[in-house]
Amino acid sequence: MRYVWMGLAALLVFVAGWFAYHIIPASGAFADLEPKLVHDCRHVEVAPGTEDVAIDPSLNAAFISAADRRGWFNADGDGTVNPRNGIYTLSLDGSDTVRRVSPAMENFLPHGISLWEGDDGEQRLFVVNHPPGGEELVEIFSVGEAGTLTHLETVSFPAMRSPNDIVAVGPRQFYATNDRRFKTGLLSTLEAYLALPVTDVVYFDGETGRSVVKGMTYANGINKSADGSAIYVAELLKRRVDVFSRNGETGALKRVKTLPVNTAPDNIDVAGDGALWIAGHSRIFDFVKHAEDPEAIAPSHIIRVDPRTGRRADVFIDVEGEINGSSVGAAWDNTLIVGAVFDSHVMVCPMLEILLRGPAMDAR
Repeated sequence: MRYVWMGLAALLVFVAGWFAYHIIPASGAFADLEPKLVHDCRHVEVAPGTEDVAIDPSLNAAFISAADRRGWFNADGDGTVNPRNGIYTLSLDGSDTVRRVSPAMENFLPHGISLWEGDDGEQRLFVVNHPPGGEELVEIFSVGEAGTLTHLETVSFPAMRSPNDIVAVGPRQFYATNDRRFKTGLLSTLEAYLALPVTDVVYFDGETGRSVVKGMTYANGINKSADGSAIYVAELLKRRVDVFSRNGETGALKRVKTLPVNTAPDNIDVAGDGALWIAGHSRIFDFVKHAEDPEAIAPSHIIRVDPRTGRRADVFIDVEGEINGSSVGAAWDNTLIVGAVFDSHVMVCPMLEILLRGPAMDAR
C-alpha cells in the first residue's frame, strides 16, 4: 500500500509541475496590459459572436462569421440555434453598413471562415459549421454580386472532428484545425488543463480528408501566405504560431519554424504586406470567466507579427470591456476590424497614424 501512495504522490507532483510549467505561462495571469488604440475605434453592431473576419478588397467589405455560442454551448443555454446566426458583410466605405449575405440554413453555427479567389476571379467562401448533434461540417459558398452567398456543397470527413478555423487553397481544397481531441469527460478536462499536445491539422484534397500535422497544443487559427507556399497555425496554449512549408501537389506540411507571441493566439489574418495580424486571449482564465459570465471582462489583444523575422508589435489592447475576448483582427488599407467570440459587435479602428509612424516592434 505504501508504494501505491508513493505512486499517487509522485503523480500529483508530476501533474502540479506540468501545470505550473505549461498552463501558468500560457494563461498570461501576470500579463501587464495597457489600453492601446481602443479609444479611437467605433462599435458596429452585427450579431452575437463575431468570431472571424475575412476582408475582400474588391468588394470593399469584410465578411463576418457570427454565431450565438452562449445560447447553445453553455450548460445553461437552451440548446436552440439563434436565427441571427450567419455570414454578414460590413462595408468599409465608412458607412459601416451591415448586411446578412448567407442564405437561410437550418442549424447553422458558423465558426472560422476563409475567402478563396481563383485566377479567373471566381470567389468562394469556406465556412466551418457546427450543427447541433451532428457531424462537423465545412460549407462552401459561391460569392456573388455585393457579396451575396450561394451554397454550393457541404464537406465532412472522419478526421475533421473538432474544426475551429479553415484556410482554402483551391475551389474544393482546404486545411482546417482540430482544436480539441476530446470534447467531453475527464480526458477533455485533462487535455485543456494539462495543455496536452493531442490536436492536429487536417487537409481535404477535394476528394478525401486526412490529418497532416499531429501533436499540436490547441490548434486554433490557420492561414496562408499570399503565394500559398506557407501555412501559419496558431497553438493557443503554447503562445506561438507555427510556420509550415506546403507541398502544393500532396498537401503535406513541414514545420520550418515557430514564432513565439505574447498572447494566446486565436485567428490569424494575413495583410497585403505579408504581416500576420493575430488576435489573442492574453489572460486565459479571464476569458474562461467571461465564457461563463457575460459581465466578466476578458481582455482583447491584437498584435502584428513579421513572419520573416518574428518581430512583433502590440496594435490594439482593451482591458475595459469595450470588446471582450478578441478572436480576430483583420487589417486592410488603414482599417483594423476586431471581432470576438461572444460579443455581438466589432470594433472598427482607423490606423492611419500607426501606419505612418510604424508600430514599435519587439525584437523577442
